[in-house]
Amino acid sequence: MPSPLRIVLCAILLVIPTAATAAVKITPDIVYGHKDGMALIYDMFEPEGEKNGAAIIYMVSGGWFSVWQEPQSRGTGFRSFLDAGYTVFAVHHGSAPRFKVPEAYADVSRAVRHIRMNADEYRIDASRMGVTGGSAGGHLSLMLGLNADRGLGDENDPVLQVSNEVAVVVAYYPPVDLRRMTGPSERFPALDFPNEEAAGISPLLHVDPQDPPVLLIHGDADELVNISHSVNMFAELQKHNVASNFITIPGAAHGFRGEEAVQASAARLVWFNRYLLD
Repeated sequence: MPSPLRIVLCAILLVIPTAATAAVKITPDIVYGHKDGMALIYDMFEPEGEKNGAAIIYMVSGGWFSVWQEPQSRGTGFRSFLDAGYTVFAVHHGSAPRFKVPEAYADVSRAVRHIRMNADEYRIDASRMGVTGGSAGGHLSLMLGLNADRGLGDENDPVLQVSNEVAVVVAYYPPVDLRRMTGPSERFPALDFPNEEAAGISPLLHVDPQDPPVLLIHGDADELVNISHSVNMFAELQKHNVASNFITIPGAAHGFRGEEAVQASAARLVWFNRYLLD
């Protein structure tokens, strides 16, 4: 299979320096698949300094909309990861309103397989990859962590034959049970899919003792995704003896800002360091 770094049409290595930090090398628009005549892509961010060999996969998803933006503009959000030596992958999936939640999960699952397939070229350890996201991105992160396989051996596509396992998960304010959320929705059109598919795409229903460590972070003033989602998710993880923790941020609403964001980001990095580096 041709190297993705050679087949990307715009595979220009961008070196972005920022004040008081090391430069970042960005490889944009790496194609991990196609559907409906469109490319599925992720961007790779690498520290110009020493790499620690581990990777963090970030779900670009809010309301299961996967909005594209210049990859240079995302560098600041990944700064703490890059400064710690992580390689970061920002994964885009087929976006609402055209594509629904099950399709978004199939896309990001494929992205993880593609990253693992090319781990040697990316100079990362495929056994030390974490995943994170907020809201819909948190939902997809949990699905990746709790519903993984070691590759689909009966598939002809070589990407699908690769495992989609990740080593650790951090999810901000994730919806975890979609069984009462499906149907026509003007705000979240990705939820308009048959309800009989909801159980298969609900992280709450996929927990088992072999799952990777999970950190949940949720604000108790969240009016969009009630904190009960994380409460129930944490209880299920604990029931199955999965290494897990749940951080409540008092007074925080949906989408952390200011000091809330700083607190959540610091806790997330500590969790990743614990399971990917220590």
